[in-house]
Amino acid sequence: MNTNEKFVITINRELGSGGRTVGRQLAQRLGVEFYDKAVIKGLQEKYGLSVKEIERAKGNDHGWWSEFKRLVNFGGYASTESYYAPQLGYHELLDAKTVFRDEKEILQAIAADESCIIAGRSAFHVFRDHPNHLSILIQASMPHRIERVMRKQNMSEAEAIKTIETVDQMRENYVKECTKTSRYDTRNYHLVISMDNLSEDDAIDLILDYIARTAK
Repeated sequence: MNTNEKFVITINRELGSGGRTVGRQLAQRLGVEFYDKAVIKGLQEKYGLSVKEIERAKGNDHGWWSEFKRLVNFGGYASTESYYAPQLGYHELLDAKTVFRDEKEILQAIAADESCIIAGRSAFHVFRDHPNHLSILIQASMPHRIERVMRKQNMSEAEAIKTIETVDQMRENYVKECTKTSRYDTRNYHLVISMDNLSEDDAIDLILDYIARTAK
C-alpha cells in the first residue's frame, strides 16, 4: 500500500479487542479520517445522509465529501464518540442486505474522495478490489476481551461474556448474509493482529511497519 496516494485501510475487529481504538489512533497518526458504523449511522441520522443524497451531491460537485465535512464541521475520528450507536439489533438483521447496500454506497463514495480508515464488519469485502487497500483483522483471546468489556462498559463478567457472544454471532451472521464469507477467514486480510500482550501503540507500530515494508 502506498500512503503517498489515495488509500483505504479497513479494520475488522472483535468486540473487546481494542481494535476500534487502534483504528481511531492510527487515523490520527496518518492524518486521515476514521469512520465506523457508529459514525456512518450518526451521519445518516443527524444530517439525513442517504445514497440518493450522495448521488445528487456527487453530480453537482466532484469534491462533495470535503465540502460536506466543511459545512457541518465534521471530523471523523474526533467525532466518533458523540456518534456512538448501539450494536446492530436482530430486527435490523432482517433487512441486512439493504443496510449493507446503503453502507457500501456511502463508504465507496467517501473513499473515492479521500484517504481514510474504515472499521466495520463488511468494509474488508467492500474494498477487496481497491487498488490501494490494506485489510486488517484485530482480535484477542476471550479473557482479554472479557476484561476489557467489563472495564470499558462497567459490566459483570457474566454480562461481558453474554455481550461478546451475542455481538460475535450477530456480526458473523451479518457478514455471511451479505458477503458469503466469514469474518474469521484470514484470507480476507493482509494483516492479522492479536492484541494479547500488546498495547494500542504496539499494534499501531506494527501496522505502520507493515505499510512501510510493503509500500509499492
